[in-house]
Amino acid sequence: MSPLPSTSGSPFSEPTLTEGGALVVDGRKLIVRISVRRRRLGLTVERDRSLTLHAPKGCEVRRAEHFVRSSADWIDAKTRLSEERRQLHPTRSLKDGEIHRYLGRDHRILVVDDEAGGAPAPAVRLVAGRLRLDRTAAADPELARRALADWYVRAGQRWMKGRLQPWAARMDVPEPAVRVRDLGHRWGSYRAGAGDDGVISLHWAVFQLPIHLVDYVVAHELAHVRVAGHGPEYWRLLGRALPECRRLKTELDELGRRVWMGDLA
Repeated sequence: MSPLPSTSGSPFSEPTLTEGGALVVDGRKLIVRISVRRRRLGLTVERDRSLTLHAPKGCEVRRAEHFVRSSADWIDAKTRLSEERRQLHPTRSLKDGEIHRYLGRDHRILVVDDEAGGAPAPAVRLVAGRLRLDRTAAADPELARRALADWYVRAGQRWMKGRLQPWAARMDVPEPAVRVRDLGHRWGSYRAGAGDDGVISLHWAVFQLPIHLVDYVVAHELAHVRVAGHGPEYWRLLGRALPECRRLKTELDELGRRVWMGDLA
């Protein structure tokens, strides 16, 4: 993933950053994200303490390197803070009786035998308040983990139908498409699309949170439809639609450390 292609065939042109490329500055590796809406460079320290460099289209590598070097103290401070607040990554065994949350409510796993006849049922279903886990899947922890994560994907995708439009209207932004998937250590992301309204991705683990925090994550990502980065303009936009956004961010930071992200005991 080289970030150093030339912008033209001229041997005198400055190399520029490439979307998805890797930039290494003084031993620090940064993944590059390009936005046509962005004018300034920005940095993000992810939950796993990796670094993302946000850059405008056509940004020269030399400019980016200078920016990263001048931000060294900020990076060190944010990395220390991330370490202090790192996710506890609770583990689960996915055994009969174990409690898992959906939209803030507790549901116990009930290991069940295959139902005879009919079309094959998903390995995990929510029935009468119980997460019914197929015994065959339960016998293999990794298979059970994938089955439960897949259930959160399906349930979250269904729940989001009709949920996004009111928030997009409230924030006066176009309604993007929604995808629920594994995002590693991110709750959500927004990617602008070519000729459409872009895509919001939500981590399947988000749907363990209470509804008001799921809504906060949704609103947080919708604000990026208008504003890249997390500068003052971004927080003004989010604050107009969600005046309690700062309090909700603090609540998410605290509760989020106890959310199951897929790690097995």
